Amino acid sequence: MADSVYRVTEVIGVSSESWEAAARSAVTTAANTVRDLRVAEVVRQDVTIEDGGLVNFRIRLAISFKYDSGD
Repeated sequence: MADSVYRVTEVIGVSSESWEAAARSAVTTAANTVRDLRVAEVVRQDVTIEDGGLVNFRIRLAISFKYDSGD
């Protein structure tokens, strides 16, 4: 079995519903352009506020994906 190499990159998902929906959106979008996603780690969660009310949930994820070995 060959050694593996992974890259970690950060993405931010936004949703008016919940942090879970924001995370799902971020992973789904990233999966459209990056193959072999492995793990998503929550780095930060915050919300945007307008006129005293919560508008959006934002979540920053560190997602990792395996480099293609070309085998």
